[in-house]
Amino acid sequence: MQLSFVNALLRPRAHLSLRAARTFSTASVNFSRGTVLKSCVASEVTSSPLRNPWLYRRCYSVIAQRKPTVLDSLEPRFFSANAFHGAAQTSQLPVLAPPAVGRWLLLSSAMVFAVIVVGGVTRLTESGLSITEWKPITGIIPPMNVEDWSAEFEKYKATPEFKLLNHSITLDEFKNIFYMEWSHRVLGRLIGITFVIPLVYFGLRKKLTTSMPTQLTGMALLIGFQGFLGWYMVKSGLEDSIMDTPGAVPRVSQYRLAAHLGTAVVLYAGMLGTGLAAIKDWRYARGGSWSGSSTMNWKVVLSNPIVKRFSRLSKGLSALGLLDCIISRCAGAFVAGLDAGLLYNEFPLMGGRLAPPMDDLFSSAYAKNTDGSDMWWRNIFENPTTVQFDHRVLAMTTYLSTCLLFAYSRRPAIRALLPPLARKSVTAAFAMANVQVLLGLATAGSIALLSTMVHLLVSLRRPGLAAQVWRKAGMQAKSPGL
Repeated sequence: MQLSFVNALLRPRAHLSLRAARTFSTASVNFSRGTVLKSCVASEVTSSPLRNPWLYRRCYSVIAQRKPTVLDSLEPRFFSANAFHGAAQTSQLPVLAPPAVGRWLLLSSAMVFAVIVVGGVTRLTESGLSITEWKPITGIIPPMNVEDWSAEFEKYKATPEFKLLNHSITLDEFKNIFYMEWSHRVLGRLIGITFVIPLVYFGLRKKLTTSMPTQLTGMALLIGFQGFLGWYMVKSGLEDSIMDTPGAVPRVSQYRLAAHLGTAVVLYAGMLGTGLAAIKDWRYARGGSWSGSSTMNWKVVLSNPIVKRFSRLSKGLSALGLLDCIISRCAGAFVAGLDAGLLYNEFPLMGGRLAPPMDDLFSSAYAKNTDGSDMWWRNIFENPTTVQFDHRVLAMTTYLSTCLLFAYSRRPAIRALLPPLARKSVTAAFAMANVQVLLGLATAGSIALLSTMVHLLVSLRRPGLAAQVWRKAGMQAKSPGL
């Protein structure tokens, strides 16, 4: 008896496997599913697949594409992009920042890192005083023709730096220092744009956790303050009072330079730490590991007495390292502002001694009060010898603190309990500290060391409250199907 369409429906379910669906679905033509079924029913019951092979294949394809009931019940949990929270009511969960927020913050921190490096190069090339005006909007466009360049050059000729140091500079040489300072300012404006616009977008789309709006708004205000502080710093080097001081050299105020650099370092650390925390919280909330370990429970690890003791010590030393790094950068700014690095170009000795003579460190020549009551603090901030010595002491304090932290983490009892990312962060911090010693007082190396310390602090933190709630909801939604 010939095979009929009804017999085709009664074939064993093995023929309805996903393999058959993939095989026969490729022979589809531009016909609707209903039309094909009607054609199948309207055909003769005695039609053989050999007589109508196309019709048989098409009917078989439509039947095979029907999803089994078992797959329909499993699909939300195992085949959805939101598998971990497929059955959870995500609308009732607290807002959890997506990875896009973390990547945006990491990009912003990288741009701040770049502007710090460019600022250091601007300082080394003595280009910071080449632009004599602060135009936040129109200053983005550089001079475009000969007349504009001539006008800008005439403004620079009126500055103390041109009159005392660069009176023989040419227009082409002026363009070189102008573009260096211009690129530094434009990069700062670009940081503001790429930070504020995404911040508004994520805020309106409710993609930020409860504490993020306040933190990120503070960072945005700090970016704006940085621009003002940068011009306030440059303005100190354009004052004509420098011309009245015998032997004075045009330079910006070391106090303003230290404030400008210090706020940039704080801004960088804040962006980096917040971005890393957002990404790690998202991974943890989606069922990922905590601090690089899939077997460690952060509650068990952080509640261990040994880990608690190490955590207190590591956080204290890390905080000290962060503070020393920031202060060292500020002290480095004082060194740069006073050109103090040129006094002693040897390390670790200063003039053949570990420390300069006390008369050089605390000279009465820097006191301005008649009773000399301001001698000690003015020497710390205005005496080039003292500033360079303080800078070296703070740098070595950072190095020794990092070494102590690394040595303590290598103890077997501590190493066995620490999460993998914490161990890697301590090792990276120790490596960068040694690189920093080999490179000397390089800004990039110091910021890289700061980065490893920030990552160490993030790796030792507990997941955010929103991430904990999301993970708990995901586990509850997943457990009934296990």
